[in-house]
Amino acid sequence: MVRDIGFLIFPAFQLLDLTGPMSVFEVPSIHGPAPYRMWLLSEHGGLVESSAGVQMLARRMDEAPPLDTLVVAGGPGTQEAMGSPALLDFLRASVSSCRRVASICTGAFLLAAAGLLDGRRATTHWRTAAGLQRRFPRVHVDAERIFIQDGPIWTAAGVSSGIDLSLALLEEDLGLEVSRTAARDLVVYHRRPGGQSQFSTLLDLEPPSDRIRLALSFAREHLHEPLNVERLARVACLSPRQFGRAFLTETGQTPAKAIEQLRAEAARVRIETSAEPIEQVARAVGFSDPERMRRAFLRVFGQPPQALRRAARTLHGEPSSGT
Repeated sequence: MVRDIGFLIFPAFQLLDLTGPMSVFEVPSIHGPAPYRMWLLSEHGGLVESSAGVQMLARRMDEAPPLDTLVVAGGPGTQEAMGSPALLDFLRASVSSCRRVASICTGAFLLAAAGLLDGRRATTHWRTAAGLQRRFPRVHVDAERIFIQDGPIWTAAGVSSGIDLSLALLEEDLGLEVSRTAARDLVVYHRRPGGQSQFSTLLDLEPPSDRIRLALSFAREHLHEPLNVERLARVACLSPRQFGRAFLTETGQTPAKAIEQLRAEAARVRIETSAEPIEQVARAVGFSDPERMRRAFLRVFGQPPQALRRAARTLHGEPSSGT
């Protein structure tokens, strides 16, 4: 079965939001019959200029064939595109006609403007996550995720995370081995789980053993809970001593250091994109108290939480309260 995938762009779209996912869906055709037909769509058709100045030739969106999947790009032109009633109507209709609809980066704003994210969990680029939440309060924005699936709607964070989302879609369609082959051909990591923090310097960690990968995934999903070596060892089905040794060998860090860094990275997203009190953020990511989190921030980022919050607010032109 050949699936039709549409890619919706608009003036000043981000080029990698388009070419990254398209490259993922192209790879299977290199190794056999093409499982996908790809269609480049825009509101008016014709040449559409990206934010990089490169022009792409698209067909009118109302001329698209029946689509299995629709992928919506992001980019600087998102705000203007949100003002198009025809484009938003097309997105609303796509939810009924397509098996799934996905957005990359600020493409989530288009889905939200069309009402497709109301009551759903979604993500977008960390720099615009707070703005998405303010503008569309009915959306449950999770700035810590690389990508999120909520029913038939998928959303990805910034630019390259569109590749991660597309690999997950490919795996859903054609299986693990096909997506793994695509990742190898593209020379990218096969698995950056959607639950990983956008900021994480541990994204590059891909331990060779399934047991250590499982323990890391468990830790990311349970940061707010106690995560001592004994608990992680049980998840990995190893003794604490075996687990500690294997973890250090495969990641170059002790379990305690890795957990502290994961918590600090998760806290940083909340600190920079929300108005949550520091004490509440500390509890939410598993630090026993704000002082412990402050010391972790100094070790990981070289700055305390308050300084990072002030810097983020200054960047977005918001008043700084120092909380």
